[in-house]
Amino acid sequence: QVQVVESGGGLVQPGGSLRLSCAASGTIFSIYVMGWYRQAPGKQRELVARIITGGSTDYAGSVKGRFTISRDNAKNTVYLQMNSLKPEDTAVYYCHMGTATGSHYWGQGTQVTVSS
Repeated sequence: QVQVVESGGGLVQPGGSLRLSCAASGTIFSIYVMGWYRQAPGKQRELVARIITGGSTDYAGSVKGRFTISRDNAKNTVYLQMNSLKPEDTAVYYCHMGTATGSHYWGQGTQVTVSS
């Protein structure tokens, strides 16, 4: 059974940094895309960043230049380095992994709170 587990969330002051990690346990074949989504209270879940096999990346406009996504294919792990955090970045962050065969795996979410 595959589990996707996030870590690294927490409380940080505006302007601070956090690094989220997400690792898959169990066997996932042919992971094609790894990504991070977030959902703030009262809002829909939105894409933050994703990285495709080969290294191509997409970022939401609101985080471009502040967040960096990276992956370790050998470890089935994806990271999100978040710098210059703003209060509007406060949300539950979810990890997503998608395979070339159409399977999707989600983590349980990790809370990120940006507040002074």
